[in-house]
Amino acid sequence: MPWIVLVVAGLLEVVWAFTMKQSEGFSRFWPSVVTLIAMVLSVVCLAWSMRSLPLGTAYTIWTGIGAVGAFIVGIAFLGEAMNATRILAAVLIVSGLVLMKLSSPA
Repeated sequence: MPWIVLVVAGLLEVVWAFTMKQSEGFSRFWPSVVTLIAMVLSVVCLAWSMRSLPLGTAYTIWTGIGAVGAFIVGIAFLGEAMNATRILAAVLIVSGLVLMKLSSPA
């Protein structure tokens, strides 16, 4: 269960990153509200998962999901550039996440 909650925390990080962009510097009300709610829920889920998972593993997975997720959302919804170097960077992040999961005792 801690792993599922950690993945939810990571996905919520993607949500708040995307809605923060949509809030245009917190100048738009509803995207700002969604950003703040998603931030709080993301950190709460991260904290709950850390009750069972090692700090380094949980935090790395959380930020990795957020980074790769934001990268994908940026390309898919915001028209950001997709090139070989950026894809390689995302693959390396995912590889690190897999290794972190495999090395975790929990």
